[in-house]
Amino acid sequence: MTQEVLAVAQASGARRWMAIGMQLTLGAMLIYVALAQPPSFGWQVFLLVLGAASLWLASRTHAASQRRLELTREEIRDSEGEVLALIKDVKSISRGTFAAKPSQGFTIVLKERKRPARWLPGVWWRLGRRVGIGGVTPGSQTKTMAQILESLLSEQT
Repeated sequence: MTQEVLAVAQASGARRWMAIGMQLTLGAMLIYVALAQPPSFGWQVFLLVLGAASLWLASRTHAASQRRLELTREEIRDSEGEVLALIKDVKSISRGTFAAKPSQGFTIVLKERKRPARWLPGVWWRLGRRVGIGGVTPGSQTKTMAQILESLLSEQT
């Protein structure tokens, strides 16, 4: 069994900073509106919480989007070694226009629910038997990864 990397998906610098910049801008605007002209106390608290959540999400996206995803014959993993899914556990792939998937990405349906829920904003998420790959990653890279994964699945049957 070889661990040769067949495909890689990694966010470019421009995509990363665009996503992070939008989240930071939204957070700053929400906090500014809450402090500059508060509509009422309830709305002020709501805007402050939403603004802080947006800033927190920008921080998480910054850390997560530094990782790259790698597809091997055995698994899909990130650059820090965290395994998203084993190839032998993949049941199907959804990458159509109307599929519930991340932007510029695809969704994998696993045969069994084995792994806990996890989310790296802009890169991948796992919930139940579904793993979503994409977000700030380029569509060309995730499309190639999905096509190679489909080829690996057809070899298994």
